[in-house]
Amino acid sequence: MSRPSVLLADDHKIILEGLRSLLRDDFELVGEAANGQQMVELGLALDPDVIVADISMPLLNGIEALRKLREAGSVVKVVFLTMHPDVVYATRALEAGASGYVLKHSASEELIEAIRTALRGGTYLSPHVRNPAVTELLDETRRHVKETIELTGRQREVLQLLAEGKSAKEIGGILGISARTVESHKYKMMDDLGLKTSAELVQYAIKEGIAGGT
Repeated sequence: MSRPSVLLADDHKIILEGLRSLLRDDFELVGEAANGQQMVELGLALDPDVIVADISMPLLNGIEALRKLREAGSVVKVVFLTMHPDVVYATRALEAGASGYVLKHSASEELIEAIRTALRGGTYLSPHVRNPAVTELLDETRRHVKETIELTGRQREVLQLLAEGKSAKEIGGILGISARTVESHKYKMMDDLGLKTSAELVQYAIKEGIAGGT
């Protein structure tokens, strides 16, 4: 019987080495992505059963990469492995369709269980995140997320790259649009969100889990 296939997505080589060692006896490791764009490309090309992904990655974070996979019609299970025990990140991951949320310091004990839970069609939430207080916060945050202004996919892409310190010209080159269009997205977001400076926009990106996680 063939083993379930897993794609790894993390921009830290030492993490990838640890994941290979942890998972190779139980799963078929079919590829590795070093950023969110590669996660999308390889996820669509390789069609693995599960993707184990970091949230904070260059070019496109893991949650946005998951959204793009869903927009492209992919039903791959995605388990996030992160250092962030943050209710905003956990909520956004689940809202985007994640099947698991595991903290990196618990990976050796929890990750295989999380992957198997995802393969069965369930959702695994690390016990370090899953407690009554946090569950209540998750519910409140889900309501808040639905009530806040929803940025478009392109706006979220631009915002993450801005938060990474890239210029409008650099962002335009990465996304295949003009620097003027990048600036247009930036100022439209600032206007819609009632923000006055680029620094406030970056702070918003970090607070809302669009950038800044590990």
